Amino acid sequence: MKTTVLLINLGTPDSPTTRDVRSYLRQFLNDPRVVDLPWLIRKVLVNLIIVPFRAPKSAKIYQKLWTDEGSPIMIHGERVKALLQEKLGADFVVELAMRYKKPSIPDTLERIRRSNPNRIIVVPLFPQYASASTGSALEEVMDVVKRWWVIPDITFISQYWDHPAFVDALVERGRQYDWQEYDHVLFSYHGLPERQVDKVYDDGLCKDRDCEHEVNDDNYYCYKAACFGTTRLLAGALGIPQEHYTVCFQSRLDKRWLEPFADKIVIEQAGKGARKLLVFSPSFVADCLETTIEIEDEYQELFVEHGGEKVQLVESLNDHPAWIEALEQLVRK
Repeated sequence: MKTTVLLINLGTPDSPTTRDVRSYLRQFLNDPRVVDLPWLIRKVLVNLIIVPFRAPKSAKIYQKLWTDEGSPIMIHGERVKALLQEKLGADFVVELAMRYKKPSIPDTLERIRRSNPNRIIVVPLFPQYASASTGSALEEVMDVVKRWWVIPDITFISQYWDHPAFVDALVERGRQYDWQEYDHVLFSYHGLPERQVDKVYDDGLCKDRDCEHEVNDDNYYCYKAACFGTTRLLAGALGIPQEHYTVCFQSRLDKRWLEPFADKIVIEQAGKGARKLLVFSPSFVADCLETTIEIEDEYQELFVEHGGEKVQLVESLNDHPAWIEALEQLVRK
């Protein structure tokens, strides 16, 4: 039995040039699961306003992020692919695709189709389910596969924030730092518009549920509930008391996104006299623009500006052995 494992991450521009960043943003932001607005409004907003003005600024940021080897998210992705292949052995073939840009999902799936696997296991590299990330990746896979004449057994892994091996991997990363040496700990997750978590429910809104304190059958696929659930598992394993940490959300575009906002918490902690902050980013399995630049650089600058001293980022899982072990367990399960 030949099994193909398809790892999917968000994507990256082909290069940090304005032209390639513009192309990436255009594909990314025109996704109706990312900008979930009516078609015409989305097209005008994205193509005539956001992308033309944002691309040059974003290109400068990507230039700071880029390394001699290329985009960090691609570098880590290729390493994870190779290490997981070694771990799984000859009965598996591991492939890597990006939801946006290269290697694309359609091109990668065509290569998989030609190899004629008995089974495909699709693993989006997003621990907590969100329609704008996991949902979009799985939809793209289904849009391609539905046109195949022969469709093999396919397994989708929609989320795994509560898988013990994933939590153990985060704990291994966190143990590199003694949280007691820091005035406060932040668990910072990528933000989402409130309306996107509201759509998880057939009736009512996210705020009608107790997503900050429990995960149940009703809110299991609510991104907000999964983020708070991840934090409770991680903080509990590391022995961090609730009064010593804050769950927050970064990369917001307006006030109608999930709160509390990470940048506001950084300023608030500085105002309370905090000098050192430790920041986890459990929604990112690979260091990227949101961790290396937004947290490590921009939040550091913001913290110092308001009287703080040091924002310490806990590195993402990247190609850590415990992360490869977690992926192996997910696949073999």
